[in-house]
Amino acid sequence: MTAPKKSVIAGLAVLGALLGSAVLADKGGMGMGGRGGPDDARGPMLIELFESIDTDKDGKITYAELEAHRKAEFDAADANKDGVLDADELSARALARFQEKLAERTQDMLDTMDNDGSGSLSPDELGQGPGMRNFARIDTDNDGFVTKEEIQAGMKHHKKRGHGWGMGDD
Repeated sequence: MTAPKKSVIAGLAVLGALLGSAVLADKGGMGMGGRGGPDDARGPMLIELFESIDTDKDGKITYAELEAHRKAEFDAADANKDGVLDADELSARALARFQEKLAERTQDMLDTMDNDGSGSLSPDELGQGPGMRNFARIDTDNDGFVTKEEIQAGMKHHKKRGHGWGMGDD
């Protein structure tokens, strides 16, 4: 395989990992609705938003601050100001949050991997990516090719070990 093809594959692998992690990080939605209760997995989102919710900056969140934040989030999402959120408004808000997350993750990636400080990543700085690093492990019959079945088997094995790949495993 030529160097440019390897670079493209590495870039796509990193982009896929980046998009996947952003989607997983944003699974909590907009923080305006949902299941609630002590088993709800929104704790990390509350920690992430702590500074913006703690409006008086006393290091504590009051119920009133949380309620005000929730109302502000709702009002921001209610583009037509009719007091309800339709599917388009919910989608637009979720997309905006995803784009914010993606921008943060992209910057984190540059901060971590941009060894020469150029503001961009070279093929060497990108590295191999998870697909290339795990190719031999996924290619269980060692024929030099990875089939869809081998990838699915690897995903199932990975999931059984308590890890998710974020790729719609069944």
